[in-house]
Amino acid sequence: MAGHSEMLPMAAQLEILRHRLVAVAERMGQTLARTAYSANIKERRDHSCALFDADGRLLAQAAHIPVHLGAMPESLAAIRRRLTLDPGDVVLMNDPYEGGTHLPDITVVAPVYLDARLIGYVANRAHHADVGGIVPGSMGVTRHIDEEGVRLAAVKWYRGGHEDASVLDTLLSAVRTPQERRGDLRAQLAANAVGSRELALLVARYGAGRFAWSSAALFEYAARCMSEAIAEAPDGEYSAEDFLDGDGVTRDRIRIAARIRISAGRAVVDFDGTSPAVAGCVNCPPAVTRSAVVYAFACLAGPRLPHNAGMFEPIELRTPPGSVVHARPPAAVAAGNVETSQRIVDVVFRALAGALPDRIAAGSSGTMASVALGGDWPDGRGAFTYYETIAGGSGASSEGPGQSAVHTHMTNTLNTPVEALESAYPLRVVRYEIRRGSGGAGRFRGGDGVVREIEARTPMTVSVLADRSAGGGFGLSGGAAGAALRVTRIRVDGVAEAWASKVTARLDVGERLRIETPGGGGYGACAAS
Repeated sequence: MAGHSEMLPMAAQLEILRHRLVAVAERMGQTLARTAYSANIKERRDHSCALFDADGRLLAQAAHIPVHLGAMPESLAAIRRRLTLDPGDVVLMNDPYEGGTHLPDITVVAPVYLDARLIGYVANRAHHADVGGIVPGSMGVTRHIDEEGVRLAAVKWYRGGHEDASVLDTLLSAVRTPQERRGDLRAQLAANAVGSRELALLVARYGAGRFAWSSAALFEYAARCMSEAIAEAPDGEYSAEDFLDGDGVTRDRIRIAARIRISAGRAVVDFDGTSPAVAGCVNCPPAVTRSAVVYAFACLAGPRLPHNAGMFEPIELRTPPGSVVHARPPAAVAAGNVETSQRIVDVVFRALAGALPDRIAAGSSGTMASVALGGDWPDGRGAFTYYETIAGGSGASSEGPGQSAVHTHMTNTLNTPVEALESAYPLRVVRYEIRRGSGGAGRFRGGDGVVREIEARTPMTVSVLADRSAGGGFGLSGGAAGAALRVTRIRVDGVAEAWASKVTARLDVGERLRIETPGGGGYGACAAS
């Protein structure tokens, strides 16, 4: 390795390499956001980027979306099983049963070669505002995977640097907004080009042999960090359960149960007792379940943990096939990625609170509060689709109150600015404010949720996939739960109509959709007055 860094202690050299790898993934993300067409990607940053070694092991990831990043290794593994990737190849995929999350999340993967030798892979995943299906935005109340949009197993978009136009044509023929989709996919292509160039330069600088040795050392270090974090919990068995408040087809509660066995720095997380798969779209692909579990333990490890393949090693996951946390075809999964993943995190944290009561925060809002809108432009220019998730309150902890109006846990996106939303779509934002007092009471209060009210300027279909309508984030150590989710349709005559947490319906011109997101739970009992 050239340069002054080779004179540093080995631990310092590894830390430098770790941050160089992360910086490559971050530059990929910057490229993707700056070149994307849709507000969901360029404004909300609903995308993730990662690097892999030649054996398909996760090398590094940017600080993007946890639910994407924990699942991408399984996507790459599925691609490697199906295809041999040569120089100049680019693969598209979004199959939830092959390491995908839900159909709107399209993953673009490219191999990286240096001197005709495979040295790794670059990958990014971005949420597209429409991939077909029965509702605009591809995020509605569904019962079958085929209702949710076009489903791509691993398919080569480019071969040897030459585009196979039929692949993109097939995809774009199935969506409502092909020009926006084309622009976003080109942005994903550009992000991978940046990552490929930067990874090749990095390997050339280190030398292939030293780079491989250093990567293996980083994997070992991540495994050791995760194991040490797990070992902070006393050996034993800890369990918890929580419920989703319906699947969009019925309002029957859906049980998520986890039993965690801690022993000698390893954790076995068993979801036996979780509800079987349901008719609606809250079924969760196993890759998403793994993402949620590993994310929760990564929070215990903190910033010293390199987010690479090693962090998965000390955790064993057991999910009953055919359950709501291990979806099998043709189960609908659109909300499994956004809602069930959040509930899995809640359950794992509640269980770990029995082992580390001072380390675990109270529950956050527990929902991504997804909203998809779509229809035709009133001037006849064609269709539009829009998608966003809405922030809520985070849970309080032993160290202080929760934050208000933030995206938490499995989502790490931003808000869509009012100006961007109104300039890009036939919508008007009537209210956008903090939902004061919605955080749970306690020695430390939970963070407050958000009120977002949007008026339709043209007839449109709206879909809401949210949760926590029975109560917000759970309290801990005597703290109270946050306020529950509320979804309301306000008619032109001012009459307010309460909606369920998961619904697909129509909005006429002048009607408004109001989402009031849950608050986080409080921590500790209030002092006696």
